Amino acid sequence: MPDLREFKWKQCLVVRADVKMSCGKKCAQIAHAAIGAYEKADKLARKAWLDEGQKKVVLKASTERQLFELKTIAERAGIPASIIQDAGMTEIPPGTVTALGLGPARAEDLDRITGDLSLL
Repeated sequence: MPDLREFKWKQCLVVRADVKMSCGKKCAQIAHAAIGAYEKADKLARKAWLDEGQKKVVLKASTERQLFELKTIAERAGIPASIIQDAGMTEIPPGTVTALGLGPARAEDLDRITGDLSLL
């Protein structure tokens, strides 16, 4: 049965589609992005998002540049943002930018920034 609740808060997690990573590696990078952005959010946003059920949407970006552009736009809008760089201990070179976490923030604010991205 579909969930018909309206979520007013969410996180958007964006992973690079141009970096070859296993499914598990992508999941780890997305998790890092979620925690990083959460830690930058204020108490009000965190509480509202947690109380509502912690909606997350995972999207893909085509390039590193796109991640940084999204981060800049989000920060200018007052949305917490966290860029993730890999340590390079497993699959990819050290310092590779892999993912971006945005929010928790109001869903409509995130939609204005990430609405053109495809789901992972």
